[in-house]
Amino acid sequence: MNDRNTPDDHIAEPSEIFEFDLTAHEARRRAEVVAALGDTWDPLTVMEDEAAAHRLLYSDLDADQQATYDMLVAANVLPPSGQG
Repeated sequence: MNDRNTPDDHIAEPSEIFEFDLTAHEARRRAEVVAALGDTWDPLTVMEDEAAAHRLLYSDLDADQQATYDMLVAANVLPPSGQG
């Protein structure tokens, strides 16, 4: 019968078995993403377009929809108007 407190019965933690450093891979991946976006990508325009889409999505709500929207904003599920 084995004594459960002996070192032979030690179950190794995942950090004791494997260690991965993905720093170089992540840097390469990010560089590839930026290269794929190309020279015409304008982040400011993208953010402005996203804000316009957000305003359009939540415009012209009926009373029930507006109440639901207000409840979601109050619960921090959606950002307040002008911050999306």
